[in-house]
Amino acid sequence: MAESIRFTVAGSPQTVSRAIEEYARGEGRVTAIVVPWESDAATLSMAVTAVKSDGWAIEHTNLGTIRLTDAGHERTALAITAEPPDHPEQQQLVAVFDRFVRQVQHRFHVDA
Repeated sequence: MAESIRFTVAGSPQTVSRAIEEYARGEGRVTAIVVPWESDAATLSMAVTAVKSDGWAIEHTNLGTIRLTDAGHERTALAITAEPPDHPEQQQLVAVFDRFVRQVQHRFHVDA
């Protein structure tokens, strides 16, 4: 995914962000959490990360950002942007993020 993907879904930004968090948790490959210090009254910002556990160590690799903006009438506009990988070995994570984005679009019934 080279650029931002934008679409609109049903629900308020808070409702949609909670649903995305739950969906990511259920999938197990990525996490998606609201980042309060990057959010404001009009827009919620979510970080999407890959999680790798090794014993007690947990490594989070940033995959991208989801910005949720109230579009009125119980609709939320989403803008999803991928984070370019820092290292060549992280290239496979691009596919993980792309798959997650497609699943989010499908799961939340994207409006045209």
